[in-house]
Amino acid sequence: MSDIKNPGNTNPLLAGLRGRCPRCGTGKLFDGLLDITDQCRECGLQFFGADAGDGPAVAGIFILGFGVVGLAWMFELLVQPPLWVHAVVWTPVILASTVGFLRPLKGLTVGLQYKYRAVDEPEKLGGQ
Repeated sequence: MSDIKNPGNTNPLLAGLRGRCPRCGTGKLFDGLLDITDQCRECGLQFFGADAGDGPAVAGIFILGFGVVGLAWMFELLVQPPLWVHAVVWTPVILASTVGFLRPLKGLTVGLQYKYRAVDEPEKLGGQ
């Protein structure tokens, strides 16, 4: 494709974290909250070969698990609230941070796939 919009200085990993196309850095990567779009509207990069799988979810579980357990432990030591307060405090924190982490981690995964293999080649699906 000769008319590809690529300024040459787009970092695919940062673009993925921002939810942008890893090639041009301007087109939207997501169609909705977590659905990856079929094709970038700016440069035409197709995302048929992009497969984030469970990687972003597992990474998010490890990051959030470590962080939330540490914060809950500190909260318990400092305040010593009843258990229902823990449920009221940590349930929305876990839900909001899960949604907040999953989208950038999924975009990062697509950016990594673009950087290290072609995402627009269906025969390379899964890095084969």
